[in-house]
Amino acid sequence: MRVLLTFLLLAAVEAQYDASRFLWYQAAGTDFNSALPIGNGRLGALVYGSATEKVTLNENSIWSGGFQNRANSKSKAALAGIRNLLQNGEITQAGQSTLSNMAGNPTSPRSYNPLADLNVDFGHASGSIKSYERWLDTYQGNTGVSYLYNNANYTREYIASYPSGILAMRYKSSVAGSLNAKISLSRTNGVVSNTASSNGGLNAITLIVNSGVPFVAKVRVVTTGGSVVASGSSISVTGATMVDIVFDAETSYRYSGVSAYTAEVDRKVASATSAGFDTIRAAAITDNTKLIGRVSLDLGKSSGNSGSQPTNARIANYKNSPNNDVQFATLMFNYGRHLLVASSRDTGDLSLPANLQGLWNQDYSPSWGSKYTININTEMNYWHSETTNLAETTKPLFDLIAVAQKRGQVMAQTMYGCGGFVLHHNTDVWGDAAPVDYGTPYTMWPMGGVWLAFHLMEHYRFTGDVTFLQNTAWPVLLDAAKFYYCYLFMYNGYYVTGPSISPENPFKVPNNYKTAGATEGIDIGPTMDNSLLYELFSSIIEAGSVLKVSTGSDVAQAKSYLAKIRTPQIGSRGQILEWRGEYAEIERGHRHLSPLWGLFPGSQMGPLKNQTLANASKVLLDQRLSGGSGSTGWSRTWIINCYARLFEGNTAWTSVVKFLQVYPLANLWNSNSGPPFQIDGNFGFTSGITELLLQSHDVVHLLPALPTAVPTGSVSGLVARGGFIVDISWSSGKLQTAQIKSRLGNSLSLRVGNGVSFKVNGVNYSGLLPTTAGASYTITL
Repeated sequence: MRVLLTFLLLAAVEAQYDASRFLWYQAAGTDFNSALPIGNGRLGALVYGSATEKVTLNENSIWSGGFQNRANSKSKAALAGIRNLLQNGEITQAGQSTLSNMAGNPTSPRSYNPLADLNVDFGHASGSIKSYERWLDTYQGNTGVSYLYNNANYTREYIASYPSGILAMRYKSSVAGSLNAKISLSRTNGVVSNTASSNGGLNAITLIVNSGVPFVAKVRVVTTGGSVVASGSSISVTGATMVDIVFDAETSYRYSGVSAYTAEVDRKVASATSAGFDTIRAAAITDNTKLIGRVSLDLGKSSGNSGSQPTNARIANYKNSPNNDVQFATLMFNYGRHLLVASSRDTGDLSLPANLQGLWNQDYSPSWGSKYTININTEMNYWHSETTNLAETTKPLFDLIAVAQKRGQVMAQTMYGCGGFVLHHNTDVWGDAAPVDYGTPYTMWPMGGVWLAFHLMEHYRFTGDVTFLQNTAWPVLLDAAKFYYCYLFMYNGYYVTGPSISPENPFKVPNNYKTAGATEGIDIGPTMDNSLLYELFSSIIEAGSVLKVSTGSDVAQAKSYLAKIRTPQIGSRGQILEWRGEYAEIERGHRHLSPLWGLFPGSQMGPLKNQTLANASKVLLDQRLSGGSGSTGWSRTWIINCYARLFEGNTAWTSVVKFLQVYPLANLWNSNSGPPFQIDGNFGFTSGITELLLQSHDVVHLLPALPTAVPTGSVSGLVARGGFIVDISWSSGKLQTAQIKSRLGNSLSLRVGNGVSFKVNGVNYSGLLPTTAGASYTITL
């Protein structure tokens, strides 16, 4: 009987957690990579759910220090000599001169730092806890814990409120008067004071820090029943039934002085405390579900009880039986959207985007500084922002671009003697624009600003926001181009960059060059640079047409330069070439897919635009994969997106499965096949699934790369360029029906699958379709 009761109880527990929506576990988190993340775009909480609770807290402007001017004063004078060396085949000498004369000093920008840990000791022995569960709801954006202890049911719930700008927590016991808690904040670096107080019933802990980016943090404690004692740096609650906590932290990054950010902390905490947890919770969930609920994905149901297992069991089982748990892919898709909403929201003029770890960090020296790495990683964070109907999340990225643009203008003058702005391959909270690190395969890449500017143009393409195009995107595009009009130089009849790299990928110096056989990275005009310049100048031409300035000098100059940007070249094996010549690769399976930028996220090499380049892209992609590429989670998800763009759905799905088998950590964060955690792969995965179902370059393409492993399913709320909202359902591998809503009234060009015939509103589709803003159109076979 006891066994049956236990089985029924476990079955009931499993049934309450939707396999596509919830992460859930029957044990506490044991480390950073197993705790559960929530956030309001500025404040983050990573909840362990242990017997003595630990919550790692973050605020996205807490970095290791202020702005550093790292520009190398020798750069401008050295540039011409370095270019001469490169043109003469003296690659090694050019690389060494580049490092000596152009690398930043110091070599690295600031790094992202933790705020503090919130510790709550309930006096519960972990060995006596029963019926333990913890969960994260990717739809509502909250997380919680429940368990039995001494015949009482204890629950914890954590809310990250965007409307209130705070974190809120509720601890509750089913037995009146049985809840005890000792609450404290802990931090090891730069603490000025950490003091608990209980004045007039206002129970608070105030943490003041004056290192890196100074800040003030405050915990407010409200109890139902029991008594409260403040002592030293902790608050002790005895005999309560419920304890609510409100938390905020504010920094000098957004406020001019300590009195200003202290006042803001006090205001937010007081307002939230007055409103109460229930009100805060309701508003936060309403806000979160308004965003998350725009898209719904169904890739089919998992077999048997495969999807109803705790998440850690699903991770383990998927390694051996991936076909049994298709909802694991749906959950990862939804998790990516949760993480973006949690880590990237508009919090004012100085919003900050998701960094290498999104919002969550426990280390003062995190991997790669948890910076903004803009040669792939930061941009990957936003690949699905527009397509999965989360356009609002891009505002922090655009805010950082504005900050970095100003730093980049100074850097352009200092390093190159040019106007406009330039960014290299990393930036930080201050918009650092100097080259980063010290090595020829990765230090010198002057293209970061162009890739970021691409996201501004993409935002217009999806939203049709002409005001944004005029006031935000257009000035940045022109300022970026202004730099390259000065910086680029002619080589063999084309405008080229140099010294530059194909990010992080070294090559073997050719036999006809000096130091033949040496491993180097710096060269002239890598394919990725050319693809980015193609996109920049094309965007100016496109934007000029929209803004009715297509006959002006800005557009004329862009057209002139575009005509002299070298198109991607094809090598002896039929592959897209990575560098100016067919250099021997050091790593055939390098993780970066830089020469395929024009395939994805760009579109210059797409099959519907240039089948020859698409074919060559596939050759290179196949070679990379066979050589071991996809060795990190983010690289594997880039592969998914590239194969989807090539309409190779089954090959893309093979990498979907591989990603889910190898790269998720215990809390489903992306990894490099084991720690450290990088969030980019989570976002790249969500983008990849979207690309299988919808693409939109000149044509709204329904089911362009549907894998045979997902024969039946549906998706609603995706967004196509041109301002179209797309719902699709399919069965037996074929379109069943689609609804396309026109937001803007733009003309609609359509394609289904591999080019099959179809109907729109019951009439055979014959070409470009005029639409009416607000109207919906039904597509059937």
